[in-house]
Amino acid sequence: MNDINAAIDVYEVDASLAQLAIGLMELASLNADDTPEKIVALCHRALTPVGQVAAVCVMPRFAGLARRTLDSLHAREIKVVAAVNFPSGSASVSSAELETQAAILAGADEIDLVYPFYALLGGDRQIGAEIINACKTRCGRAALTVTLETGVLRDPQVIHGASCVAIEEGANFLKTSTGKHILNATPQASRILIAAIADSGAHVGINVSGNVRTLDEARVHMDLVKARFGPRWREQGRLRLGATSLLDDLLIRLGVGV
Repeated sequence: MNDINAAIDVYEVDASLAQLAIGLMELASLNADDTPEKIVALCHRALTPVGQVAAVCVMPRFAGLARRTLDSLHAREIKVVAAVNFPSGSASVSSAELETQAAILAGADEIDLVYPFYALLGGDRQIGAEIINACKTRCGRAALTVTLETGVLRDPQVIHGASCVAIEEGANFLKTSTGKHILNATPQASRILIAAIADSGAHVGINVSGNVRTLDEARVHMDLVKARFGPRWREQGRLRLGATSLLDDLLIRLGVGV
């Protein structure tokens, strides 16, 4: 009987965590072969049988379509995030600035800017601040996420330094990766970003993206955020889970998946 009760307790905890994770998710479609039909399908998927996700992330050219589709589904509270400077992390300030402006005008609620990580590895520590500052100005009231591509930067000091620059220039979220490289989100990367946020004292969140496919993997990052920011971490908007493939596992855990 004790074993049965223990199993029930574990199931209930997992189900509660899965439900919470769905509300933190950012579903993305950021592929070269994306079509309007795929973006519409993504928006429909964002309204799961057990609740809505937090956001959908698309290329700037689809921001308007995503916003209109979600509005037609009476899901105005789901944010539309436009990925700019994606995935290359170009060092062109003007290009990222124009992309940001166009995405905002098209209806994006938030901007996800890829940090010029190759330029940083090449020794240019200034361009990151310039490009973030320019895009932040164009964002207006829209939130700005800065994707640091931690799997390419690798060095903890370099990642921490880039995180601090992003925070100083007004980032609202720090994101671990684009999901387009072999090494993406790791617990170590999350720890570095969380530490930079905590040290700054700024109200900034973390977006864990790439290689988070199961509830158990998501749990690790959720626990890290909770441990650093306390029991009100969810209400404070401290975490997003930018892991599209995670949704399948969460729905299965909640008994509504295939």
